[in-house]
Amino acid sequence: MGYEINCQFYTYNKLSFIFAKNLKLARIIALDYGKKRTGIAVTDELQLIASGLTTVPTHELLEFLKKFVAEERVELFIVGEPRQMNNTPSEVAVFIAPFLNRLKKVFPEIPIKRQDERFTSKMAFQTMIDSGLKKKQRRNKALIDEISATIILQAYLNRK
Repeated sequence: MGYEINCQFYTYNKLSFIFAKNLKLARIIALDYGKKRTGIAVTDELQLIASGLTTVPTHELLEFLKKFVAEERVELFIVGEPRQMNNTPSEVAVFIAPFLNRLKKVFPEIPIKRQDERFTSKMAFQTMIDSGLKKKQRRNKALIDEISATIILQAYLNRK
């Protein structure tokens, strides 16, 4: 999918440098899909860092992704998989299935993987508290969705 470059290691003044040779230069996008809004997170081109990108109204999601993919190389979509505590699919999962089918049709060349999204909203809210956001700012559900997408993406990167 992404461009590949060969890699060599160099040492200079006790510092090691990597000359990129077999490095994939494409991003991974994670989606925290919801009925009203979808949080979006993205990696850097080296696929090392997960960062929140934005939150878009779900009915505008495919158009947003078309524009993003036209401007950036994207190797993979990670879509949050809502599950219950007993590991069965959540009732929200039925809303995601039609979207996944549309996503596959619009971007047939980009694979889609799923990532367990249990507790991501709670973790996102706690992150907002820990970072010192005021109560009014913590009510911003779009920000919670964006942070949740970032947590989903980081969880995928950690297990990769």
